[in-house]
Amino acid sequence: MGIHVHEHCLKMARREDGTPWWSAFPEPSSSPVKIASSEVAELLRNRDRSQPLEFLLVDTRRTDCIGGTIQGSLNIPAHGFYLMRAMLYDLCKQAGVKRIIFYCGSSNGRGPRCAAWMQDHINSVSDGSGSDYESDSGCSAEMTTQVMVGGIRGWVKAYGGDMMEGYDEKIWEHPKLDEETC
Repeated sequence: MGIHVHEHCLKMARREDGTPWWSAFPEPSSSPVKIASSEVAELLRNRDRSQPLEFLLVDTRRTDCIGGTIQGSLNIPAHGFYLMRAMLYDLCKQAGVKRIIFYCGSSNGRGPRCAAWMQDHINSVSDGSGSDYESDSGCSAEMTTQVMVGGIRGWVKAYGGDMMEGYDEKIWEHPKLDEETC
């Protein structure tokens, strides 16, 4: 699939042996679908609080998960996500989640990679009967992944602390770029 990673992020995401953290896992083959932060905001605003959510937000940041997260997001750091994807799938299936929306600092590395790994897993468990998972495209008709364009930085730029939990304005005044925000 070849997810684009900014050069400065690549330099900071290396392990001691010089390889990036994600090299321990298979390269994803799916290409994540993008969703605008405005669409995510609409999903949050228009949700029926008396009904289970049909979407899940997954924040893949790790130690940079400061300054707040989008309301209702589940924080699953990218570095351990690959090993958690089957469990997340099972939980989402049981809960009736139709789409899983991923983001990270800027949605240029970790979020798209995790979304692709998750979509690969969804595609791999399609049973072929057409009743539960598989569509004509071979992808799950019941569940899909998306990546929120711009990540948490784009969200804060567009909405400030609106629809966020743990929002800390001071953190966002001078956000620093480190290995975890890429």
